[in-house]
Amino acid sequence: MPGTSRLPTRRSVLRALGAAAAGAAGLPLAGCGVPPAYVRPADRAGRDVSGRDRTLDFANWPLYIDTDEEDASRRPTLDAFTERTGISVRYTEEINDNDEFFGKISPALMNRQATGRDLVVVSDWMAARFVRLGWVQEMDRDRQPNVTEHLDPQLRSPAFDEGRRHSVPWQSGITGIAYDRARLGREIRSTADLWAADLRGKVTLLSGLDESFGLLMQGNGVDITRWTPGDFHTVCDRVEEFVRRGHIRRFTGNDYVKDLSSGDVLACQAYSGDAIQLQADNPGIEFVVPEEGAELWAESLMIPNLARHKRNAEALVDHYYEPEVAAGLAAWVNYVCPVPAARDVLAGSGDAELAALAEDPLIFPDAAMRRRLAIARDITSAERREFAKRWNGIVGL
Repeated sequence: MPGTSRLPTRRSVLRALGAAAAGAAGLPLAGCGVPPAYVRPADRAGRDVSGRDRTLDFANWPLYIDTDEEDASRRPTLDAFTERTGISVRYTEEINDNDEFFGKISPALMNRQATGRDLVVVSDWMAARFVRLGWVQEMDRDRQPNVTEHLDPQLRSPAFDEGRRHSVPWQSGITGIAYDRARLGREIRSTADLWAADLRGKVTLLSGLDESFGLLMQGNGVDITRWTPGDFHTVCDRVEEFVRRGHIRRFTGNDYVKDLSSGDVLACQAYSGDAIQLQADNPGIEFVVPEEGAELWAESLMIPNLARHKRNAEALVDHYYEPEVAAGLAAWVNYVCPVPAARDVLAGSGDAELAALAEDPLIFPDAAMRRRLAIARDITSAERREFAKRWNGIVGL
């Protein structure tokens, strides 16, 4: 299996938006000669050349797809799609940060121009921004029977995209707590356990606003599907106090894995997929979905406006919702698989390692775990500037 460094900046820190991003988020740009950012549904579709040009351009995060162990240039699930359909895929690993990628393609989308990409993968909080701006096209579910049949019911209708009409999860995951039980010498069951005296200076939190707040609110008993600005500021007040006391060692991106592996920290906010990789090297590390709940998130496939190969892109999305294909991808990336039917494929594979993955609740959550998972409502454009300013001031960005 790949090492813990495979996605070093995949869910990375939120940076202050630049002028273009601020305008795109719905803030006024009076007198600048910039057209309104929102694109009406009638203006989103371009000329689709899928019938005569059997290609598509797919932008994804680094190391977020299966590769052949003997030839890293080969991607078995993509190769299978080309062999079956005759559609070749220009696959680029160009997304290293949600905001960075937003800044890269927003000028084209804002000016009603094609991005040169038919399919992109962004975190759902960023996907929410694209949907609000009208920068992505609705997918034709009649062309996607696998998505219709196999998409995880818990991921079917996020608040930002009712019915998942504009987005389809590529992979999902859980933000919870990873800790070194062997070194700590006790269990962690609750987010409140992070604040115990024996963890002073040995705790890290995620630095990204969108990545952090859900789990911390849940620790306060908040329903994150309908949290309020007051809930957010309560979290900030508490985190500020623990920073002042020196309880929180630092705020991190994915580099928390180094701190936990070295023993510099004993407990941290963490992603489920990273925890699986950490456990492979250190069985003493455990990942917990706290008793009061944890955040379920996804990173989703979307088709930008004016994409030239929309039908080809829809076909590729549906390809990844075939349970056999989804199983191959899940076995490689080790995040929560958005296709529950892939579990039976792995369980019946005849391979002991793959069968073990089928039983891992961090890849295929069981019913008890699912009851403690929730998808946070996203931060609105009206809230973002204020919230980012406060959070970044605490984190030191």
